[in-house]
Amino acid sequence: MRTLRIVSWTIVGLLIVAIAGALVYQSVFGGSERSMIADTKMGAPFELIDHNGDPITEKSLEGQPAAIFFGFTHCPEVCPTTLYEMANWLDRLGEDGESIRAFFVTVDPERDTPEMMKSYVENFTDRITGITGDPEKVAELKKAWRIYARKVPLEDGDYTMDHTASVLLIDSQGRFKGTIAYGESSDTAVEKLRRLANG
Repeated sequence: MRTLRIVSWTIVGLLIVAIAGALVYQSVFGGSERSMIADTKMGAPFELIDHNGDPITEKSLEGQPAAIFFGFTHCPEVCPTTLYEMANWLDRLGEDGESIRAFFVTVDPERDTPEMMKSYVENFTDRITGITGDPEKVAELKKAWRIYARKVPLEDGDYTMDHTASVLLIDSQGRFKGTIAYGESSDTAVEKLRRLANG
């Protein structure tokens, strides 16, 4: 009986350690909305380049609500789908969405030059601003926004990127207001953006 009790408590202890470890990993590396708290200030000062080759800083994210998506131009599915949907959401909002600024920040600055970003985002809409720049500065920005991104080697010697797939919603004061998940209902996404615009 005593042995059974010891084994039971050992299993419980291991489960607690495993759950705690998973939560820590998610918080540090997951970069999802679970590691973010509503109404907290997000981001940090940065100096990068927009898709027109012009300097862009955190000032571009101030004073207006924003929808921010981190991805890369070589993305096979998630990024083009998300940018297409973002363009559609903004169109559906009409005047309600005029105050919202939308940004596409690369997680692959080694390949995503301003020219590449410009060609890519303008395939979807002129409402989205692409952001790229020095890889170290992009890495700092990803960390500040708690974005997970990891290079994944491919068999042909090339690579792809695994990354956070949610759109981050930020109000005009720079406070985190939630996310739009990949694959979320278009109607739900539009309502979230409408609340963001009118908040």
